[in-house]
Amino acid sequence: MPGKGSPRIKDEELYEELREEGNSKQKSARIANAAARDGRSKVGERGGESGSYEDWTVPELKGRAKEIGLTGYSGKKKAELIKSLRNS
Repeated sequence: MPGKGSPRIKDEELYEELREEGNSKQKSARIANAAARDGRSKVGERGGESGSYEDWTVPELKGRAKEIGLTGYSGKKKAELIKSLRNS
C-alpha cells in the first residue's frame, strides 16, 4: 500500500497533499512519482488536452474506463462514470 516509507512513492509530501485533497491512492502515487521524476513544474504544465468528460458520450467514457483498467463501469450512468474516471 502506498504511503510513508513505500519505495513506490518518490515524493511523499506531494502524495500526502493529494490524498488529503481527496484523490485516490493510485492517482496520487502517479502524480507524485511523475513530479519526482520530471519536476513539479513540468507535471503542472501537462494535461488538459482531452477536454471535459461532460462533453464525452457514455460509450466514449466506458471506453476510457476500459483503457485505464476500471471495473464495474458497465451499469453506471454518465455522472457516475465521470466521477470514477476523475478519481482513478
